[in-house]
Amino acid sequence: MKNAFPVLVVLAAILALWYAAVAPMNIRTALDQAERAGAAVEPAGARERLEVSVWRLMIDNPDHVSEGYALDRPRLPTPVQVGEELWKTTGEMVLKGRALSKRSLIYHAGITLQSTLWGFLLGTTLGILGAVAIVHSRVMDMSVMPWAIISQTIPIVALAPMIIVLSSQLGIEGRGVPKAIISAYLCYFPVLVGMVKGLRAPTASQLDLLRTYNASQRETFFKLRLPASLPYLFTSLKIGIASALVGTIVGELPTGAISGLGARILIGDQFGTPLAIWAALLAAAILAGALVTLLDVLQRVTLKRMGMQT
Repeated sequence: MKNAFPVLVVLAAILALWYAAVAPMNIRTALDQAERAGAAVEPAGARERLEVSVWRLMIDNPDHVSEGYALDRPRLPTPVQVGEELWKTTGEMVLKGRALSKRSLIYHAGITLQSTLWGFLLGTTLGILGAVAIVHSRVMDMSVMPWAIISQTIPIVALAPMIIVLSSQLGIEGRGVPKAIISAYLCYFPVLVGMVKGLRAPTASQLDLLRTYNASQRETFFKLRLPASLPYLFTSLKIGIASALVGTIVGELPTGAISGLGARILIGDQFGTPLAIWAALLAAAILAGALVTLLDVLQRVTLKRMGMQT
Protein backbone atom coordinates (compact mmCIF):
# COMPACT_ATOMS: atom_id res chain seq x y z
CA MET A 1 0.00 0.00 0.00
CA LYS A 2 2.94 2.29 0.76
CA ASN A 3 4.24 1.81 -2.77
CA ALA A 4 0.80 2.47 -4.26
CA PHE A 5 0.11 5.66 -2.31
CA PRO A 6 2.50 7.97 -4.30
CA VAL A 7 1.12 6.58 -7.54
CA LEU A 8 -2.45 7.25 -6.41
CA VAL A 9 -1.54 10.79 -5.35
CA VAL A 10 0.00 11.54 -8.76
CA LEU A 11 -3.01 9.96 -10.50
CA ALA A 12 -5.41 12.07 -8.43
CA ALA A 13 -3.45 15.23 -9.28
CA ILE A 14 -3.53 14.39 -12.99
CA LEU A 15 -7.30 13.79 -12.89
CA ALA A 16 -7.85 17.03 -10.98
CA LEU A 17 -5.84 19.04 -13.53
CA TRP A 18 -7.63 17.23 -16.35
CA TYR A 19 -11.07 18.14 -15.00
CA ALA A 20 -9.97 21.72 -14.37
CA ALA A 21 -8.78 22.04 -18.00
CA VAL A 22 -12.03 20.75 -19.51
CA ALA A 23 -14.04 23.93 -18.86
CA PRO A 24 -11.69 26.46 -20.53
CA MET A 25 -10.96 24.07 -23.41
CA ASN A 26 -14.64 23.47 -24.20
CA ILE A 27 -16.25 26.80 -23.30
CA ARG A 28 -16.23 28.16 -26.88
CA THR A 29 -17.90 25.03 -28.26
CA ALA A 30 -20.43 25.04 -25.42
CA LEU A 31 -21.32 28.69 -26.08
CA ASP A 32 -21.63 28.04 -29.83
CA GLN A 33 -24.09 25.23 -29.21
CA ALA A 34 -26.01 27.25 -26.63
CA GLU A 35 -26.33 30.17 -29.03
CA ARG A 36 -27.58 27.90 -31.82
CA ALA A 37 -30.16 26.55 -29.37
CA GLY A 38 -31.45 30.08 -28.79
CA ALA A 39 -29.81 30.84 -25.46
CA ALA A 40 -28.35 34.25 -24.72
CA VAL A 41 -24.56 34.27 -24.46
CA GLU A 42 -22.06 37.05 -23.95
CA PRO A 43 -20.74 38.24 -26.31
CA ALA A 44 -23.04 37.18 -29.11
CA GLY A 45 -21.43 35.81 -32.27
CA ALA A 46 -18.73 33.16 -32.60
CA ARG A 47 -16.35 35.57 -34.32
CA GLU A 48 -16.65 38.09 -31.50
CA ARG A 49 -15.99 35.39 -28.91
CA LEU A 50 -12.72 34.46 -30.62
CA GLU A 51 -11.35 37.83 -29.53
CA VAL A 52 -12.22 37.18 -25.88
CA SER A 53 -10.16 34.97 -23.57
CA VAL A 54 -11.69 31.72 -22.40
CA TRP A 55 -11.45 32.91 -18.80
CA ARG A 56 -13.55 35.96 -19.57
CA LEU A 57 -16.07 33.83 -21.40
CA MET A 58 -16.40 31.59 -18.36
CA ILE A 59 -16.90 34.57 -16.05
CA ASP A 60 -19.51 36.18 -18.33
CA ASN A 61 -21.38 32.90 -18.97
CA PRO A 62 -21.28 30.90 -15.71
CA ASP A 63 -24.50 29.04 -16.53
CA HIS A 64 -22.93 27.44 -19.61
CA VAL A 65 -19.61 26.34 -18.07
CA SER A 66 -21.04 22.99 -16.96
CA GLU A 67 -22.20 22.30 -20.52
CA GLY A 68 -18.57 21.92 -21.54
CA TYR A 69 -18.44 18.72 -19.50
CA ALA A 70 -21.20 17.00 -21.49
CA LEU A 71 -20.40 17.76 -25.15
CA ASP A 72 -20.71 14.98 -27.70
CA ARG A 73 -17.57 16.13 -29.53
CA PRO A 74 -15.52 18.07 -26.98
CA ARG A 75 -12.11 19.52 -27.68
CA LEU A 76 -11.06 17.96 -24.38
CA PRO A 77 -13.26 15.15 -23.05
CA THR A 78 -13.55 14.35 -19.36
CA PRO A 79 -11.90 11.22 -17.93
CA VAL A 80 -15.36 9.71 -17.50
CA GLN A 81 -16.19 10.23 -21.18
CA VAL A 82 -12.86 8.67 -22.22
CA GLY A 83 -13.45 5.76 -19.85
CA GLU A 84 -16.93 5.18 -21.25
CA GLU A 85 -15.61 5.23 -24.83
CA LEU A 86 -12.78 2.85 -23.88
CA TRP A 87 -15.25 0.46 -22.23
CA LYS A 88 -17.57 0.63 -25.23
CA THR A 89 -14.73 -0.39 -27.56
CA THR A 90 -13.16 -3.03 -25.28
CA GLY A 91 -15.12 -4.55 -22.40
CA GLU A 92 -18.51 -4.14 -24.03
CA MET A 93 -17.16 -5.75 -27.20
CA VAL A 94 -15.91 -8.72 -25.17
CA LEU A 95 -19.31 -9.16 -23.52
CA LYS A 96 -20.92 -9.16 -26.97
CA GLY A 97 -18.40 -11.72 -28.27
CA ARG A 98 -16.93 -9.20 -30.70
CA ALA A 99 -13.48 -8.72 -29.13
CA LEU A 100 -11.80 -9.22 -32.53
CA SER A 101 -14.19 -6.93 -34.39
CA LYS A 102 -12.51 -4.13 -36.32
CA ARG A 103 -14.46 -1.70 -34.13
CA SER A 104 -12.77 -3.14 -31.04
CA LEU A 105 -9.65 -1.53 -29.61
CA ILE A 106 -8.56 -5.00 -28.48
CA TYR A 107 -8.21 -5.98 -32.13
CA HIS A 108 -6.31 -2.80 -32.99
CA ALA A 109 -4.09 -3.13 -29.91
CA GLY A 110 -3.22 -6.65 -31.06
CA ILE A 111 -2.17 -5.36 -34.48
CA THR A 112 0.01 -2.68 -32.89
CA LEU A 113 1.43 -5.11 -30.33
CA GLN A 114 2.53 -7.55 -33.04
CA SER A 115 4.68 -4.98 -34.84
CA THR A 116 5.89 -3.60 -31.50
CA LEU A 117 7.19 -6.99 -30.36
CA TRP A 118 8.92 -7.68 -33.67
CA GLY A 119 10.53 -4.24 -33.59
CA PHE A 120 11.48 -4.68 -29.94
CA LEU A 121 13.10 -8.02 -30.69
CA LEU A 122 15.04 -6.59 -33.63
CA GLY A 123 16.09 -3.41 -31.83
CA THR A 124 17.12 -5.30 -28.68
CA THR A 125 19.17 -7.82 -30.64
CA LEU A 126 21.00 -5.12 -32.59
CA GLY A 127 21.48 -3.04 -29.45
CA ILE A 128 23.02 -5.91 -27.47
CA LEU A 129 25.27 -6.99 -30.34
CA GLY A 130 26.36 -3.39 -30.89
CA ALA A 131 27.12 -2.95 -27.19
CA VAL A 132 29.24 -6.11 -27.08
CA ALA A 133 31.19 -4.93 -30.12
CA ILE A 134 31.70 -1.45 -28.66
CA VAL A 135 32.94 -2.76 -25.31
CA HIS A 136 35.43 -5.17 -26.90
CA SER A 137 36.64 -2.99 -29.77
CA ARG A 138 37.95 0.54 -29.50
CA VAL A 139 37.42 0.99 -33.24
CA MET A 140 33.72 0.15 -32.85
CA ASP A 141 33.51 2.43 -29.83
CA MET A 142 34.97 5.37 -31.75
CA SER A 143 32.92 4.75 -34.90
CA VAL A 144 29.53 3.22 -34.00
CA MET A 145 28.65 5.12 -30.82
CA PRO A 146 28.84 8.63 -32.36
CA TRP A 147 26.66 7.53 -35.28
CA ALA A 148 24.18 5.90 -32.89
CA ILE A 149 23.89 9.21 -31.02
CA ILE A 150 23.57 11.21 -34.23
CA SER A 151 20.82 8.90 -35.49
CA GLN A 152 18.60 9.93 -32.57
CA THR A 153 18.58 13.55 -33.75
CA ILE A 154 16.51 12.60 -36.81
CA PRO A 155 12.79 13.15 -36.10
CA ILE A 156 10.93 9.86 -36.37
CA VAL A 157 7.97 11.60 -38.05
CA ALA A 158 10.33 12.54 -40.89
CA LEU A 159 12.07 9.17 -41.03
CA ALA A 160 8.93 7.02 -41.01
CA PRO A 161 7.69 7.97 -44.51
CA MET A 162 11.20 7.39 -45.91
CA ILE A 163 11.32 3.89 -44.42
CA ILE A 164 7.87 3.10 -45.80
CA VAL A 165 8.75 4.31 -49.30
CA LEU A 166 12.08 2.47 -49.27
CA SER A 167 10.40 -0.74 -48.14
CA SER A 168 7.92 -0.43 -50.97
CA GLN A 169 10.73 0.11 -53.48
CA LEU A 170 12.46 -3.03 -52.21
CA GLY A 171 9.29 -5.01 -52.83
CA ILE A 172 8.41 -5.55 -49.17
CA GLU A 173 4.68 -6.10 -49.10
CA GLY A 174 2.43 -5.13 -46.23
CA ARG A 175 2.79 -2.55 -43.49
CA GLY A 176 4.08 -4.82 -40.73
CA VAL A 177 7.76 -4.78 -41.73
CA PRO A 178 8.11 -0.97 -42.06
CA LYS A 179 6.37 -0.51 -38.70
CA ALA A 180 8.70 -3.04 -37.08
CA ILE A 181 11.75 -1.26 -38.53
CA ILE A 182 10.56 2.10 -37.20
CA SER A 183 9.87 0.47 -33.85
CA ALA A 184 13.35 -1.11 -33.79
CA TYR A 185 14.92 2.25 -34.65
CA LEU A 186 13.54 3.85 -31.48
CA CYS A 187 14.24 0.79 -29.35
CA TYR A 188 17.84 0.28 -30.49
CA PHE A 189 19.48 3.33 -28.89
CA PRO A 190 18.35 2.96 -25.24
CA VAL A 191 19.25 -0.74 -25.29
CA LEU A 192 22.66 0.01 -26.82
CA VAL A 193 23.52 2.73 -24.31
CA GLY A 194 22.23 0.78 -21.30
CA MET A 195 24.03 -2.39 -22.30
CA VAL A 196 27.32 -0.55 -22.88
CA LYS A 197 27.00 1.00 -19.43
CA GLY A 198 26.24 -2.39 -17.92
CA LEU A 199 29.06 -4.26 -19.62
CA ARG A 200 31.47 -1.60 -18.35
CA ALA A 201 30.05 -1.75 -14.81
CA PRO A 202 32.64 -4.21 -13.39
CA THR A 203 35.40 -2.43 -11.50
CA ALA A 204 39.08 -2.63 -12.36
CA SER A 205 39.73 -4.80 -9.29
CA GLN A 206 37.08 -7.31 -10.41
CA LEU A 207 38.61 -7.52 -13.86
CA ASP A 208 42.11 -7.87 -12.38
CA LEU A 209 40.89 -10.71 -10.16
CA LEU A 210 39.72 -12.69 -13.19
CA ARG A 211 43.02 -12.05 -14.93
CA THR A 212 44.87 -13.55 -11.97
CA TYR A 213 42.81 -16.69 -12.52
CA ASN A 214 43.88 -16.62 -16.18
CA ALA A 215 40.24 -16.21 -17.32
CA SER A 216 39.76 -15.80 -21.05
CA GLN A 217 37.89 -12.88 -22.57
CA ARG A 218 34.94 -15.18 -23.18
CA GLU A 219 34.89 -16.34 -19.55
CA THR A 220 35.21 -12.75 -18.32
CA PHE A 221 32.24 -11.78 -20.45
CA PHE A 222 29.89 -14.56 -19.35
CA LYS A 223 30.94 -14.74 -15.69
CA LEU A 224 31.41 -11.05 -14.92
CA ARG A 225 30.40 -8.53 -17.56
CA LEU A 226 27.09 -10.11 -18.61
CA PRO A 227 25.72 -10.70 -15.06
CA ALA A 228 26.77 -7.19 -14.04
CA SER A 229 24.97 -5.73 -17.06
CA LEU A 230 21.55 -7.28 -16.37
CA PRO A 231 20.18 -4.54 -14.08
CA TYR A 232 21.17 -1.93 -16.69
CA LEU A 233 19.78 -4.09 -19.50
CA PHE A 234 16.36 -4.53 -17.91
CA THR A 235 16.11 -0.79 -17.25
CA SER A 236 16.94 -0.15 -20.90
CA LEU A 237 14.44 -2.77 -22.03
CA LYS A 238 11.65 -0.98 -20.16
CA ILE A 239 12.50 2.23 -21.98
CA GLY A 240 12.96 0.33 -25.23
CA ILE A 241 9.57 -1.41 -25.17
CA ALA A 242 7.79 1.89 -24.56
CA SER A 243 9.80 3.52 -27.36
CA ALA A 244 9.03 0.58 -29.64
CA LEU A 245 5.31 1.05 -29.03
CA VAL A 246 5.58 4.76 -29.84
CA GLY A 247 7.51 3.89 -33.00
CA THR A 248 4.83 1.46 -34.14
CA ILE A 249 2.03 3.97 -33.57
CA VAL A 250 3.97 6.68 -35.42
CA GLY A 251 4.64 4.19 -38.22
CA GLU A 252 0.91 3.55 -38.60
CA LEU A 253 0.10 7.22 -39.15
CA PRO A 254 1.67 7.87 -42.60
CA THR A 255 0.97 4.42 -44.03
CA GLY A 256 -2.75 4.89 -44.49
CA ALA A 257 -3.27 1.86 -42.27
CA ILE A 258 -6.81 0.96 -41.27
CA SER A 259 -5.78 -1.29 -38.37
CA GLY A 260 -3.79 -0.49 -35.24
CA LEU A 261 -4.00 2.11 -32.50
CA GLY A 262 -2.22 4.67 -34.69
CA ALA A 263 -4.80 4.10 -37.40
CA ARG A 264 -7.61 4.64 -34.88
CA ILE A 265 -6.03 7.93 -33.83
CA LEU A 266 -5.72 9.02 -37.46
CA ILE A 267 -9.27 7.99 -38.34
CA GLY A 268 -10.61 9.74 -35.25
CA ASP A 269 -8.82 12.92 -36.31
CA GLN A 270 -10.11 12.70 -39.89
CA PHE A 271 -13.73 12.15 -38.84
CA GLY A 272 -13.66 14.63 -35.97
CA THR A 273 -14.29 12.16 -33.14
CA PRO A 274 -12.07 13.24 -30.24
CA LEU A 275 -13.38 10.51 -27.95
CA ALA A 276 -12.06 7.84 -30.35
CA ILE A 277 -8.65 9.53 -30.33
CA TRP A 278 -8.49 9.74 -26.56
CA ALA A 279 -9.70 6.16 -26.10
CA ALA A 280 -6.96 4.93 -28.47
CA LEU A 281 -4.37 7.01 -26.61
CA LEU A 282 -5.49 5.59 -23.27
CA ALA A 283 -5.43 2.07 -24.70
CA ALA A 284 -1.86 2.68 -25.88
CA ALA A 285 -0.89 3.93 -22.41
CA ILE A 286 -2.44 0.85 -20.78
CA LEU A 287 -0.65 -1.42 -23.26
CA ALA A 288 2.69 0.31 -22.57
CA GLY A 289 2.12 0.01 -18.82
CA ALA A 290 1.35 -3.70 -19.15
CA LEU A 291 4.50 -4.34 -21.20
CA VAL A 292 6.74 -2.40 -18.81
CA THR A 293 5.17 -4.17 -15.82
CA LEU A 294 5.79 -7.55 -17.47
CA LEU A 295 9.46 -6.68 -17.95
CA ASP A 296 9.66 -5.46 -14.35
CA VAL A 297 8.33 -8.78 -13.09
CA LEU A 298 10.82 -10.63 -15.32
CA GLN A 299 13.61 -8.43 -13.95
CA ARG A 300 12.69 -9.17 -10.34
CA VAL A 301 12.48 -12.93 -10.95
CA THR A 302 15.75 -13.06 -12.91
CA LEU A 303 17.79 -10.95 -10.49
CA LYS A 304 16.38 -12.80 -7.49
CA ARG A 305 17.38 -16.16 -8.95
CA MET A 306 20.87 -14.75 -9.53
CA GLY A 307 21.07 -13.51 -5.96
CA MET A 308 21.30 -9.87 -7.06
CA GLN A 309 17.98 -8.81 -5.52
CA THR A 310 16.21 -9.80 -2.34
